[in-house]
Amino acid sequence: MLLPVAIAVALAACSKKEDAAPAATAAAPAAPEYRLDESTLPGVNRFTLADLDTTQDACTDFAAYANSKWLAANPIPGDRTSWGAFEMLDERSNAVQRQLAEQAAADADATGVKKIVGDLWATGMDEAKVNAQGIEPLAGHLAAIDALADGPAVAEYLRTSAAKGENFLFGFGAEADFQNPDLNIAYAMQGGLGLPDSKYYFDADKKDIRDAYVAHIAKVLELSGVAAADAQKQAQDVMAFETRLAKVSKSREDMSRDVSLYYNPVSLADADKLAPNFPWTKFFESQGVAAPQMFSLAIPAFHQEVSKALGDTDASVWRSYLRFHTVDGASPYLSDAFAQENFNFYAKTLRGQKEMKPRWKRVLATVNEQAGEALGQMYVQVAFPAESKAKMEALVANLGTALKARIENLEWMGADTKQKALAKQAAFTPKIGYPDKWREWNGLETSRDSYIGNVLAAQQFNYRWNLSKIGKPVDKTEWGMSPQTVNAYYNPLQNEIVFPAAILQPPFFDPNAPDEMNYGGIGAVIGHEMTHGYDDQGSRFGPTGKFENWWTEADAKGFAGRTDKLIAQFDGYTTADGQKINGRHTLGENIADLGGLATAYDAMKAAAGDTPDPMTDGLSRDQRFFLNWATVWRRNFTPEELKNRIATDEHAPAQFRAVGAPSNLPAFAAAFKCEPGKPMVRQGDGQVVIW
Repeated sequence: MLLPVAIAVALAACSKKEDAAPAATAAAPAAPEYRLDESTLPGVNRFTLADLDTTQDACTDFAAYANSKWLAANPIPGDRTSWGAFEMLDERSNAVQRQLAEQAAADADATGVKKIVGDLWATGMDEAKVNAQGIEPLAGHLAAIDALADGPAVAEYLRTSAAKGENFLFGFGAEADFQNPDLNIAYAMQGGLGLPDSKYYFDADKKDIRDAYVAHIAKVLELSGVAAADAQKQAQDVMAFETRLAKVSKSREDMSRDVSLYYNPVSLADADKLAPNFPWTKFFESQGVAAPQMFSLAIPAFHQEVSKALGDTDASVWRSYLRFHTVDGASPYLSDAFAQENFNFYAKTLRGQKEMKPRWKRVLATVNEQAGEALGQMYVQVAFPAESKAKMEALVANLGTALKARIENLEWMGADTKQKALAKQAAFTPKIGYPDKWREWNGLETSRDSYIGNVLAAQQFNYRWNLSKIGKPVDKTEWGMSPQTVNAYYNPLQNEIVFPAAILQPPFFDPNAPDEMNYGGIGAVIGHEMTHGYDDQGSRFGPTGKFENWWTEADAKGFAGRTDKLIAQFDGYTTADGQKINGRHTLGENIADLGGLATAYDAMKAAAGDTPDPMTDGLSRDQRFFLNWATVWRRNFTPEELKNRIATDEHAPAQFRAVGAPSNLPAFAAAFKCEPGKPMVRQGDGQVVIW
């Protein structure tokens, strides 16, 4: 994946993503029923000659040469924590979606997806009604929590609330079986933490964040009706309880660098023995799911600790914990005081966001979270021309041909492994723009009565829909992202590469742009997602998506030696304020960038053939290819957001992605006539060549 939307292996259910799509109706109708005023849409970010900072040396710092002028002239908006090509397209996508949501809300006779989108939008935008309701919509939840007297009662509450799609203690849902990727099984994951990562509970440099989090817990409890003095004590209890969970939780780095942690097949009997105070047999019964012969109980130490806590932790601590997380999770949908406190900690303190997003953006985010593909059906009718899909299909085919040739010509890989690598490449399934079949939304009842009422109804509906897939064949028409998402992903369990409609705009893709610009933009993205099939974790899955070892021992050793060099390369990068990049945590994305850019360059050269170099604006075809790659990765961060990203994100900060892959490619040095010894020229043992 290009952005930190989810873990690279796309285990959507286990990270509580509910926006994939099973079969139902035909895709976009022939006669669009929605209007789009393009004159009001924000612009896109294209490379221009004026962007170049000619006081910088491209061979010393290519990112500065390509982007420093643009970055200086484009500060981060107050309601953002970063600003660049991705964010500009996100603003444009949001503006399209807003028009559609407003049209849906204005239609009193709407049905189907239009009614769902319209009801969520209308109730969310009714600020006066939301404020008047205050915390009253949660009164029943809080009364049930206040009545919990002991561990068994808490366990029963955890089961009943999970059945309604309200489960913050652990992730639970359907995903393909690692050993039989044509079949969905149940996965249970770790969870329960309010801070971004388990490391935040222990690292010395995160103490200020921990202190701010305790203050936030206390404030939320106060807003929920707890007396100030009691709220302070309860906040300490909640923090101590979460710290206990953090001790047995895996970090984001651990999870991103060892995909096997997600897969721990157990029988129900063995799971019950592991967690006697939270019997999984009873949990499956309470969710209405048939008892399986096996499910994946990932991070068993976490679930074992939860069971222990149900036996040895005073019910008052559980009540404080459940009360806080119930209110905190609902805060974005409650009155202004709750929404403001939620912003103050999660956006302002953690990420350095100066201003709360306007209400329409926050409500639109909720529509996407709860009914993203419903809105997507509307979006593609007005925002995705057919010619874009046709040209993308040709680009994907060209990138596939180039990747095949690169694999065939690998000198370090033996014939047996190479044959299997080629089989995996041949089996890639591309998905472009939007699903061939849309998800069915029948059964989701929404109204104009209550914003949070609609949100809770959608959460329960999505959860029940997800659980309905357990034990059934995988629907390979499903998507893990909505069409209006500015991103792309690779799913190793289905060996598929997916490119939503919203990313297919400049600087990534323009059907009218010269080939070198598209290959340096979306071509490199296509190559990036293909290479995820061969990164340090994707390479552990075979052509059918099965988790298996298809490497000879010698080739696995050779691969590790090359990836170790890439880890060292990124370990050597440091931000302007002295923060070191974690080469191990970012390894998968760095492998994908390197392989993707190299493959895109090969595909561009093949497409150009013997045609003369047009030398546009005095720049060669190769220079423009690399410059559009850098344009994709121009991005400003708030200091807090950069610190958070380095600690939690499996992607390196954008400036290092702009320079990392090109510095390993001789074609870059040739394009900009870089002399040996320059920082952008890696040679000999310092050059990383993988795919």
